[in-house]
Amino acid sequence: MPYHFEFRPYRRRFQQPLKTRYGSWAVREGILLRLTADRVSYGEIAPLPWFGTETLQQALDYCHQQPDTLTTEAIAAISPKLPACQFGFESAVAFSAQNLTAEFASETCALLPTGTAALAAWQPLWQAGHRTFKWKIGAAAMTQDLDNLEKLRRALPHEAKLRIDANGGCTLEQAKTWLQVCDRLGIEFLEQPLPPHQFEQMQQLSDRYETPIALDESVATLKDLKTYAQAWSGLFVVKAAIAGFPSQLYQFCQPYRDRLIFSSVFETPVARQAILTLIHRLYGTATVPYALGLGTQQWFNDSLETNFEQLWQSL
Repeated sequence: MPYHFEFRPYRRRFQQPLKTRYGSWAVREGILLRLTADRVSYGEIAPLPWFGTETLQQALDYCHQQPDTLTTEAIAAISPKLPACQFGFESAVAFSAQNLTAEFASETCALLPTGTAALAAWQPLWQAGHRTFKWKIGAAAMTQDLDNLEKLRRALPHEAKLRIDANGGCTLEQAKTWLQVCDRLGIEFLEQPLPPHQFEQMQQLSDRYETPIALDESVATLKDLKTYAQAWSGLFVVKAAIAGFPSQLYQFCQPYRDRLIFSSVFETPVARQAILTLIHRLYGTATVPYALGLGTQQWFNDSLETNFEQLWQSL
């Protein structure tokens, strides 16, 4: 089927810069897609190049190179070097007819700011209904992070779950220390303590400590997930918006449904709806095994329209 193709870049400023071991991130940039055939549908390209995707400029170059009319065959031929583009175009065709944002309810994990700011930030999120929280380490000295983790765990209600994300920034000795502390504090899991090339060491840590380890940077794309699928018996973080074609991701995920944590890349409601649709296809009305890591909207100054045509016209 041929589609009339349009695209518009967007920029969303964070309320405060997101600080991780990669540095400070102040503005989320991406591309919204609009495809028109017998209906209008929308998609989103939200690259994350430090996770191995294409850059925003590469995605823009690809969009500029496309004709005004696209076919499903052309979309299916998008290079695996452009996984965020694969997700954006195919999800526009496959998923945008459905609106499950309101229909599919599952607990979402709220991302807390780094450092001491987390000690106050969790309270309004708790009042809003969140019961699982994520906190990133590595933006400050390890001694500071360890002290703040102790304070945060004591401050949170006993029934709250807390997961920690190292973004692959630990040394092996640091990872051991973090896992010892996580075991003592009852942390839900530790995301990517070591960089991807230290996979064997992460396997050894996984066998040694009680706190589960979840691969994140190691499995950013569908190609990466397939690489580690047989070798890793632990958890996988799935950033669907940068993983590649959602149809292929769906097929891959089915045997691993109990080991998946779906996570945000700070997408707009357009990609978020596509992600929720994918999750709904995987789990139906069943409870997902881990709270969805999609609690990121509070990080932005704007409150984007969930009416996609209005959102499109605002750009």
